[in-house]
Amino acid sequence: MSLDVPVFNTPKNVKSGMNSGIESPLRGAPQLRGNLVNLNPETPNLIKMGDKTKIDVRYALIVPYVSCHIYWNREIGELVYEIEEPLLNEKEKEILNEVEGAIAEMINVSTVSNKGSEGILEYIDKLLKVVLDELGQKLSEESYSRIFYYIYKDFVGFNEIEALMRDFFIEDIECNGVNSPVYIVHRIYRNLRTNVIYEDVKKLATFVEKLAQRCGRYVSYASPLLDGTLPEGSRVNATYTTDISSKGPTFTIRKFTKVPITPIQLIKLNTLSPEMLAYFWILMQYKCNILITGGTGSGKTTLLNAIAFFIPPEARVVSIEDTRELQLPRENWLPSVTRTGVGGRGEIDLFTLLKESFRQNPDYVIVGEVRGKEAAVLFQGMASGHASMSTIHADSVESVIQRLETPPINLSPTLLNTLDVLVVMTHAVAGKQETRKLKEVIEVKEIGAHGETDSNKLFSWDPKKDVFYFKTDSFVFDKICKRYGFEKENLLQEFELRTKILLELFNKKIFDFTQIQRVIQDYYKNPKSVLEKYNIKSGE
Repeated sequence: MSLDVPVFNTPKNVKSGMNSGIESPLRGAPQLRGNLVNLNPETPNLIKMGDKTKIDVRYALIVPYVSCHIYWNREIGELVYEIEEPLLNEKEKEILNEVEGAIAEMINVSTVSNKGSEGILEYIDKLLKVVLDELGQKLSEESYSRIFYYIYKDFVGFNEIEALMRDFFIEDIECNGVNSPVYIVHRIYRNLRTNVIYEDVKKLATFVEKLAQRCGRYVSYASPLLDGTLPEGSRVNATYTTDISSKGPTFTIRKFTKVPITPIQLIKLNTLSPEMLAYFWILMQYKCNILITGGTGSGKTTLLNAIAFFIPPEARVVSIEDTRELQLPRENWLPSVTRTGVGGRGEIDLFTLLKESFRQNPDYVIVGEVRGKEAAVLFQGMASGHASMSTIHADSVESVIQRLETPPINLSPTLLNTLDVLVVMTHAVAGKQETRKLKEVIEVKEIGAHGETDSNKLFSWDPKKDVFYFKTDSFVFDKICKRYGFEKENLLQEFELRTKILLELFNKKIFDFTQIQRVIQDYYKNPKSVLEKYNIKSGE
């Protein structure tokens, strides 16, 4: 994800607090809807700027209908995010209301959901033409195109937040209830107020019902809490009634990229160093156990995905999650997700899935997050030789040990000794910019009967200098050498070569998911060919 060149300029004739003027962005006959609408425009490259008052960018979200405008609003003294959509005149609004009522009785949402993007657009196009013909409405090309967009957005998309769902750079969408702006967390510009405001409680409640349906879940006054995953992978948490939230229904959507962030992109973002990745690469090859800790939004799952790149291609991986977040670049992967019960029956929790996973002959077990009794099963699996990775909410090694040894987890200190490495992620400010950092990599030597920890801090991040430090003397490398009969010098040489490969990929700006995956797989099969390809020699 490049972040350093100018952005795409959006068309005019859109709704915005800063813009005026009406000129349709769409040219062409209505029957060309399918190949004129681009639901996945090219991702722009945005510039990080220290002075927020100088930010003024636009980029397309749904071409040619919708763009966003991010700028410093002087009146409120904030950086804001405005969705810019086609404006409807009064006559078009009347027709839209009439058409929506008719389409609501005809549209088959389940049929639409099984179509691809192009199929959806064609379906809406044909349906809209049929309804307009039956109602005796004749529209200009411009009017048809604008109404077409709103029909798509309301019946197939996510209504008021469809544009936000289409923005690659948005990580979180946060609605705090009625009469309050929806906020987003932007990958580049962080927390921003939007111009989306729900003013009607019933309308917001209906949208929460829609989210539940898309997640395959159910909400009601009796069961007003929603926790689920949308078909494309975004995680949804919502409340349905004013009993739970005084401002009415609420929702938070955590979006995930369709293609996971690659290890090389993490180097570009300065989240970690090439040496850290080379270290994880070796740990994955030799089946070490890793626990990633950090606060909410610190990048734990992103790092987990990145480390999973280094699992040998032939290995069988079983993952267990509450809501689907992991995106592993491999075919031999069995993803499992918990299921909530109905009427006290049919619930399948993490504990049950994890117990079953060890009967599925996994080489690696990945648990999205441990919070309770499933931790005991995970650590027992580590003790029996199943390489495992997971995340946990905590902000330090001491707090991790305390969480694992106290209720509701109650792990025995002897089981904790099966853990090889603790990784601490943090959401920090470096150079006046919000960022995610790999704060520490700590090797576990021994955990005593009373929770006392003997450890080795191998990597650390200095927030003042924004620099990563490497201790070089690895206790886990010693364990690997003893376990597999290696010479330490040979393992250190391998560590050096892999660091050089990762650095070379970064220098050559190779950030593509498939390319990086291919390099890692090729190195497992024929390391010499990869070293020759990138002109890397040992000892240089």
